[in-house]
Amino acid sequence: MVLDCGPMKAAGTTLPVATALPDLLAALADRNRVLLQAPPGAGKSTVVPLALLDAPWLAGRRILVLEPRRLAARAVAARMATSLGEVVGDTVGYRMRLDTRISKRTRIEVVTEGILTRQLQHDPALENTGLVIFDEFHERSLHADTGLAFVLDAQRHLRTDLRVLVMSATLDSAALARLLDNAPVISAPGLSFPVSTRYLERATSAPVDRLAVTAIRHAIAAESGDLLVFLPGIAEIRRADKALKDADLPANVRIHCLYGDLGREAQDLALKPAPPGQRKVVLATNIAETSLTIEGVRVVIDSGLERRARFDPRSGMSRLTTARISLASADQRRGRAGRLAPGVCIRLWTESEHRTLLPHTPPEIATADLSSLALELASWGARDTAALTWLTPPPPGALAQGQELLRTLGALDTDDRLTPRGLDMLALGTHPRLARMLLAARASGISATGCALAALLSERDPLRGRPGERDPDLRTRLELLVHDDSASMPAEVDRNTIHSVRRSAAAFSRQLGTDGDTHLAVDEVGWLLALAYPDRIARSREPDSGRYLLSNGRGAGFAGPTALSKAEFLVVADLEGSGKDARIELAAAVTAAEINEHFADAMMVTADVRWDSGLQSVVASREHRLGALLLASAPLDTPGADQLTAAMLTGLRDLGLRALPWTTELRQWQARVMLLKALDPAWPDVSDDSLLATLDSWLAPWLTGITRTSHLAQLDLRAALQSRLSWPQQTQLDALAPTHLTVPSGSRVALDYLDGPTPSLSVRLQEVFGLETTPRIAGGQTAVLLKLLSPARRPIQVTRDLQSFWHTTYHEVRKELKGRYPRHYWPEDPLQAEPTRRLKPRPQRR
Repeated sequence: MVLDCGPMKAAGTTLPVATALPDLLAALADRNRVLLQAPPGAGKSTVVPLALLDAPWLAGRRILVLEPRRLAARAVAARMATSLGEVVGDTVGYRMRLDTRISKRTRIEVVTEGILTRQLQHDPALENTGLVIFDEFHERSLHADTGLAFVLDAQRHLRTDLRVLVMSATLDSAALARLLDNAPVISAPGLSFPVSTRYLERATSAPVDRLAVTAIRHAIAAESGDLLVFLPGIAEIRRADKALKDADLPANVRIHCLYGDLGREAQDLALKPAPPGQRKVVLATNIAETSLTIEGVRVVIDSGLERRARFDPRSGMSRLTTARISLASADQRRGRAGRLAPGVCIRLWTESEHRTLLPHTPPEIATADLSSLALELASWGARDTAALTWLTPPPPGALAQGQELLRTLGALDTDDRLTPRGLDMLALGTHPRLARMLLAARASGISATGCALAALLSERDPLRGRPGERDPDLRTRLELLVHDDSASMPAEVDRNTIHSVRRSAAAFSRQLGTDGDTHLAVDEVGWLLALAYPDRIARSREPDSGRYLLSNGRGAGFAGPTALSKAEFLVVADLEGSGKDARIELAAAVTAAEINEHFADAMMVTADVRWDSGLQSVVASREHRLGALLLASAPLDTPGADQLTAAMLTGLRDLGLRALPWTTELRQWQARVMLLKALDPAWPDVSDDSLLATLDSWLAPWLTGITRTSHLAQLDLRAALQSRLSWPQQTQLDALAPTHLTVPSGSRVALDYLDGPTPSLSVRLQEVFGLETTPRIAGGQTAVLLKLLSPARRPIQVTRDLQSFWHTTYHEVRKELKGRYPRHYWPEDPLQAEPTRRLKPRPQRR
């Protein structure tokens, strides 16, 4: 089957995808899952749906065609309608947020991806649909991945006759086919002419819009045909547009912009062929990368950059960030120059930089905020995401974070089931944070304020300036929206962004069904914003310090002086940095009364008994907290004994064991037990580290009535330590590790267990005459270290082998001591001599 669709012809030949139609029709007749791989320009978006309208298995039901972008959806629908000689809304229509052209006659609905998810939630079986086409699936948007997972689930459990056709240009078709139960892969050729590619000679840090303007001027002079210029975003497009209009371009050159927020007439004008004798330059975002055909393009100038949705922890929402495109995107952009004739692609990067590009753009599901997905899954009833079919499964951590946010917003209950509020939030089809705020604004009769806030949070900041230098007050921006467009508007205001915010606010208002409300209640901003960001409510650490603690436990502060820092409570919508104190970029003041009114159910009232390191004491209070924020506190009259003890133990862990009333005797006791522990593991570990780690078990029972450092002097530490020993161990301790030893002179001399690894006995030499060997303790396992002293109690010998000392060293020591202490008793044979504590032994009576 070959279609000749008139306006769909390119370069005088039928679009290439027509050659694959017979195989595609046969595959869909036999299988309910099919993959079509066709490069850009093959005509798959417009030819395939029309070719399948009369398929017998369709049985008169409709075809849903999913497009990743609103502009592409409108253009594809218009192109198919034109080929049938009809207007959009007859056989072919489209459906997207706040814009629908569908009638009872419509058989082909071109929808944006979020619309499919809404339809599936309302009608999981898609009763009136026979085929769902996922166009440009290689872009891997979060909505596309979610929509495919839901459709495959519905197909498996509700509608085995429902066909699914996935169309892709650059995706790994083998992996996708395996995901689709080894679905047949139909390939179609592309339509292309040779394209010469040029790169920059050297890397540069110049702004990309300036590079593009220079390249455009050279290409207009050197090349023929129209130019398609890929720039990352609207700001770069506007700067390039202004620079080109200020330049001396040929009179027949017209400049057109093309991006999603552009008005429909301006978009259509950019897509139409240039009038005879004229050339056009289309400054576009990546919206022109796929699906759209821009007639007459012979030159592509590619910045190599795009805006990509990425979850931003600063704002708690997905934001557009500028990133390098992938190799696949670069090839698709390049191919735009070779649709009708040989062309030229000018890449604004070097060949060496080209080799560093990723093969494919990472799927959005891997980097996005998944709170919206978590809401969809809860509504779908998918408690286990693994039960669904995913090309890239949702990261568990990001999904859990999304569910936690939904619980905080009241969209999910504690069992992660959808609440009535969650159902209302889902119906709005916007980010859960914004949905929560919009619903509250409508319920309070201030919907215009909620819509304006939602628009400001969704669009770029209308205040120019470097981060950290702009006024952080969100109310300032709200006041700009009621400002007229006269020259009195402050110079730092971006008027184009103000217009975009107003359009977005109007769209939110239509979505809420509150178009007539236009009054902006600036004084209501704080609590409304707090409902969207309950985890970002903040309290000043010190008055006028500009430093705040957030309810999620993070610290934050202003970069410099600002009137907003006088507020005790804030709601922070935008943070910069991930350090100890992030920088507050956007916030609004909120009062304690508003927090108490709107977050009473979320507050925790607790009896807090804790250690205060400043007071060196246990303090007890009844506290009202919102997350990490302490909102109010009063003394607690009757704290529990267990709470007091636990808090005191916390203090002791902070202070360390040195805070306990140790004595030398108790330290000796500790060393005696540790000596026995080294010899027998059955003895307890009473080292400082072990005692500190086990305070709960041995010290807690002795802390009754002790609530401050000064009370520790009352502690019976001896009894507490003794409790570490069993009763048999308590009775054995003195026998195995005695505190004193009796020496031959009759003296009872203290053993020093703290002197080193071996217990020592410091005794005068004359008192151990007659002692043949070194004393031993611990059942004979440990020899005591003898420190033999002179009459003046100065060490003269240290030994653990007394027998050797008597035989080898004593006689030399005797000579020295006899000379120094002649009046003292220094016998020649110490083993036969009488020990004495005196100068000389007492004479024996006859």
